[in-house]
Amino acid sequence: MFTGLIECVGTVKSTGSRFQVEAERDLDLTSGDSLAVNGSCLTVTRIDGRNLFFDVSPETFRRVVAPVPGMKMNLERSMSAAGRFHGHFVTGHVDAVGTVTKVKRSSGFSEITVSFSREHSILLVEKGSIAVSGISLTVASLSERDFTVAVIPETLEVTTAGEWKPGYRVNLEFDIIGKYVTRAALAVRSNESLREYLEQYESGRS
Repeated sequence: MFTGLIECVGTVKSTGSRFQVEAERDLDLTSGDSLAVNGSCLTVTRIDGRNLFFDVSPETFRRVVAPVPGMKMNLERSMSAAGRFHGHFVTGHVDAVGTVTKVKRSSGFSEITVSFSREHSILLVEKGSIAVSGISLTVASLSERDFTVAVIPETLEVTTAGEWKPGYRVNLEFDIIGKYVTRAALAVRSNESLREYLEQYESGRS
């Protein structure tokens, strides 16, 4: 589990099934730890100084923006049980890829508009949370085709958000609470009562 609070940025050194990223600083990781890399939860398989290695499946690469050498990526360690909760619930499971369509800068802040597939519009609400390339952000405005987030100077400085411009592709993870609520609502709408839905859920656990 992550919170969307980025700890540092890394640079892609090599791609393929053995994926390598060089972090800007030591993250105090060990082999087997989980790390959100641009919002995608990966397992660290080897460490060489600040160089981190991951074994990545084809399914993961199909779901995310394809990394290329030199690409900057947001890095966040998994949350500890004793940690403070700074952002929102981020699982590290990317739902879709979006595209930056507009960047408006003013007084150090940026209003960034991202287009996404219409099928996911039901999973967003204004003032709700979304993880954009791993960064926990708040939806400022929303339509069926895009959403806008306001990004503060600190976030622009310490994450890849400062590099975003029209055409830049980003990983999107929608709020997991919204996904569960939507699933339950759709079950009811399809003539399956909520009680039946919950009974099936409980049955599946036993």
